[in-house]
Amino acid sequence: MDNETSTGHVTRKAVLRAALAAGMAAPAVLMGVPALARTLTAGEAAPALTPECDDGDDPTPPQTEGPYFKPNSPLRTSLSESGTVGVRLTVSGYVFGLACRPIAGVLLDFWQADTNGAYDNTGFRFRGHQFTDAQGAFKLTTIVPGLYPGRTRHIHVKLQAPGRPVLTTQLYFPGEPRNNTDTIFDPRLLMTVRDAGGAREAAFDFVLNAPQNPGPSPTVTATPTGSPGGSWTAGTAYRAGDAVTYGGLGYVCLQAHTAQAGWEPPNVPALWRVR
Repeated sequence: MDNETSTGHVTRKAVLRAALAAGMAAPAVLMGVPALARTLTAGEAAPALTPECDDGDDPTPPQTEGPYFKPNSPLRTSLSESGTVGVRLTVSGYVFGLACRPIAGVLLDFWQADTNGAYDNTGFRFRGHQFTDAQGAFKLTTIVPGLYPGRTRHIHVKLQAPGRPVLTTQLYFPGEPRNNTDTIFDPRLLMTVRDAGGAREAAFDFVLNAPQNPGPSPTVTATPTGSPGGSWTAGTAYRAGDAVTYGGLGYVCLQAHTAQAGWEPPNVPALWRVR
């Protein structure tokens, strides 16, 4: 889930999220993005990804489902009900295949503990499933789960792309003291979490072991707001906090990156915010 490396380059996941949010074709914005890889553990082979999209990212690692999974959860995107107690949490992201293309119609089945660390084993409180939309996106509204003996804070999820095997895994919260003592905890499954006015917002992108044909890479076409021009310039290395103008508007850089055609500020909200 890292959006940026220590060298200041933006990962392909961040670019893909920006492209999808801007309505651009995912393969197009991947042109010219540097390959970035995680360190593989001993004996672990890199998945066979297409050269156009290979950033060395392994499929999301599986984890045990634990003793509290129940089938036949209700179809819903919000696990919060009337009278629900706890800190509101929104989890959003995308589901990608091995060619870095989003997958529509993926089943995501979530379940978790309540704010006191208890699971509902008789009903379906804090249980529910949904499907990714046409852009491969999902969004879950729930609460921050509570703690119980032996485990750190986490959310369970099962994913299944159409015609593919089920992936069972868990999502974790950064900065939790019990992350260091939970024997199941895996840092590769950490969400990106931020405070949002008394609530919390989290993001995580799943990568399924699903072969894909990347298809042709269309030419990137910029869609500027107003008249082009201003201080933004392709080829410039921008740092977080840098200010530019483009199309008559001012923008602030959110992530360090080297600008290129197709990444004009109006097109990549993950990289630029209107001032």
